[in-house]
Amino acid sequence: MKKRLVTVSTLGALLALAAVGCSADDSAKKLDGWAKNVCDAARDPISQSRAALADTGNVKDGESPVDLQKRLSTDLAALATTNQQLADAVDKAGVPKIDNGAKVQQDAVNELKQVAQGYLDAQKKLDGLTNADQAKFADGLRSVGDQVQRLSQVSTGALATLQSGDLGDAIKKQPGCKAAGAGAPAADPSGSANPSSGANPSGSASPSGSASPGGNGAPSSGAPSSGAPDQGAGSASPSKS
Repeated sequence: MKKRLVTVSTLGALLALAAVGCSADDSAKKLDGWAKNVCDAARDPISQSRAALADTGNVKDGESPVDLQKRLSTDLAALATTNQQLADAVDKAGVPKIDNGAKVQQDAVNELKQVAQGYLDAQKKLDGLTNADQAKFADGLRSVGDQVQRLSQVSTGALATLQSGDLGDAIKKQPGCKAAGAGAPAADPSGSANPSSGANPSGSASPSGSASPGGNGAPSSGAPSSGAPDQGAGSASPSKS
């Protein structure tokens, strides 16, 4: 009888271990599925965000203040759209199977939406700048750049929360989030931009000034940005000539 009890006890322990193993595997699969849903949807926004950030750093010979203003405005609009798309991707993926999953998800969604609105506000501010006065235009670009730098930090922070622990490990496996690269509105979903174009009084763009509405807008794996999605923020330092 004693021998039988030992056997039953051992069998019970083995079954318990097997149950734990299956639970762990199932949990990992669910996290991988969640990460895949997010990263597949984030692939294009990440790419578009990086393109917009890179463009804010372009210096174009002979570009007039008016054209510079329009180009940067388009970039800010793109960053607003991509951050909203990242928020939607996280929202639609549902609650991740981690501790405080609902809070982690909702916090990330809310912050990315706030960043998207912030970029729209920055775009509106940029569009309202007067480009007839070089000094005022440079000051305005600097102010917009400071605003965007703050937005990029929020975006990076929102995505960084999703990249920790088991959830972060699951995200790192996904090609869609790897597209952002380490240190890149996701992921580190983030990139960095240090725009260096400005308008001189002669009406052409001069590298002596710098417009920096760039920052992190893309999620990244392995970092964000990241955001990032990531998400390395640009700074505004248009010089006055």
